[in-house]
Amino acid sequence: MSRLENKIEAKDRTIVEVLDKSKYTVDYYQREYSWQQKHIEQLVTDLTTVFLNEYQPQHERSEVENYNSYYLGPFVLSEKSGMRSIIDGQQRLTSLTLILVYLNNLQRDYGVNESIESLIFSEKFGKKSFNIDVPERTACLQALFEEGEYTLPEDADASTVNMAERYSDIADAFPKEIDAQALPFFIDWFKERVVLVEILAYSDENAYTIFETMNDRGLNLTPTEMLKGYLLSRFKDDALRKSTNDFWKKSITRLQELDKEEDQRFIQAFLRAKYAVTIRQGQAGSKNEDFEKIGTRFHNWFRDNLKLVGLDKDSQEDFNQFVNQHFKYYLDAYLRIAKAKESLVPGLESVHYIQQWGIAASLRDPLLLAALLPSDSMELANQKINTVAKYIDIFCVRRSINFRAFGATSIRYTMYSLVKELRDQPLDELKAILQGKLDVMDETWDKFQNFRLHGQNKRFVKYLLSRISGYIDQLAGQSSNFINYYHKGVGKPYEVEHIWSNHFDAFKDEFEQQNDFEEYRNRLGGLVLLPSGTNQSYGGKPYSEKKQHYIKENLLVQSLCPLAYENNPNFKKLITDHGLPFKPHDEFKKHDLEERQALYQAISKKIWTLY
Repeated sequence: MSRLENKIEAKDRTIVEVLDKSKYTVDYYQREYSWQQKHIEQLVTDLTTVFLNEYQPQHERSEVENYNSYYLGPFVLSEKSGMRSIIDGQQRLTSLTLILVYLNNLQRDYGVNESIESLIFSEKFGKKSFNIDVPERTACLQALFEEGEYTLPEDADASTVNMAERYSDIADAFPKEIDAQALPFFIDWFKERVVLVEILAYSDENAYTIFETMNDRGLNLTPTEMLKGYLLSRFKDDALRKSTNDFWKKSITRLQELDKEEDQRFIQAFLRAKYAVTIRQGQAGSKNEDFEKIGTRFHNWFRDNLKLVGLDKDSQEDFNQFVNQHFKYYLDAYLRIAKAKESLVPGLESVHYIQQWGIAASLRDPLLLAALLPSDSMELANQKINTVAKYIDIFCVRRSINFRAFGATSIRYTMYSLVKELRDQPLDELKAILQGKLDVMDETWDKFQNFRLHGQNKRFVKYLLSRISGYIDQLAGQSSNFINYYHKGVGKPYEVEHIWSNHFDAFKDEFEQQNDFEEYRNRLGGLVLLPSGTNQSYGGKPYSEKKQHYIKENLLVQSLCPLAYENNPNFKKLITDHGLPFKPHDEFKKHDLEERQALYQAISKKIWTLY
């Protein structure tokens, strides 16, 4: 190996130094972009919190140079023949690119014009290409950069799906406090004060060795480990300290079997649910409070707030009860919630529903734990958890059909205030509080009649149709449910199907403008779920030809056809028993679609009710 190939360099780099007009390839084994909502939400929250702790509206932009930096960690590159390949760190670099794309779109909306395009893509010989150069991602990044949204093709790979969804998560998590006035300051800070360590090797062999060393050795203490150290230091009895340490290690192992950072997420949720009192105000320059401090350095917050937690620093018994009783109780509840997120657990069904479509985990999990008391039986605790989850589901659905956001920044004050209201409440009072909140919601069911599919809500529309289809199946005594329609299981996955084909000319007798036709065509009443393939084969046909095939599909689709109402006593009984306005449609005109929309609204009001 030559002297150059043996060379390894490590340097601090700002975002500008890393990305400005710089090209990177990604090794095939590093190719997938796999970050989930919780990862991008945490990154956006961390970045914007550090910035807002420094920013004051009266500042000059030159003062950003003195703002506190944010360290994002190391990334490893291999350079050969002038080309740099990312060996470790592409998840973060891809996420930074998505944030930059969002900032570029946001500044267009605000009328701000800061130069950040060269951090996203570069141009050579008149041809633009993205700086993180992965060809299969280009179409997605291009659409996000130009339109702020990307309609996923049916054959989209997992990385592309994740990129489109994480971009939407960035928009939800980005705080409204960073407005048109603050945005140029944030862009300056993001470019110049967010720091990474670039580790550059000149051979793949050395680069991979560095990667393995970083991931296998020398890990720093986590906040969980620092909290454990403090808790155990409060135990004077050696035997009790040892048994508590054994319990703690087993508990953390159980959590980390779910995800390597699940222990930290649980402790954050637990402390926020039961003890936190304050949250940062929504004005620029506001300082972090309990909610934010628990999210960043909960071990420090805990030591500084023993009285709030109800602990005497010199009482071994207090700490014994906290760890071996309270911590254990809420851990067990959290693990039951985690299991219910993954599948439909009887009695906790709504937990699964909100996992598919609901508020950010940093707000959701404290809400689910807030009302529980260690004296509650498992059955009672599960009732409380499911009631809160059902409220979250209704809240999100009603916001969505009114085209209102429920990202973390838009509802954080509302939801954290609710955490404190629900804390330690008995079940009856819990239900009364939540029903009261629903009764005064501005977002009612009235706007359902105009609700439609658009570029950024396809996942939610599929969720709605899956819940409605599964609900009708179960009322009719069938075994299928939400899971069959929403998740990819055995057989072909279900997809959203337009009842009207996309041929404006065929509907000119009812619509003068194509825009009006397209708006109606995308309304929920004009949509059903069909298996992939079936959907593609029906798509371009008129309703008169489709309906003979619809009779072979799920009950909600069958209900369009007159034949579904013949010799089907279970279906006819559910219509009578539940007062649902089902009717067959020989043709499917504008008024038919409106009637179908009213049917879906009636079903939805029965599904999304608290009790």
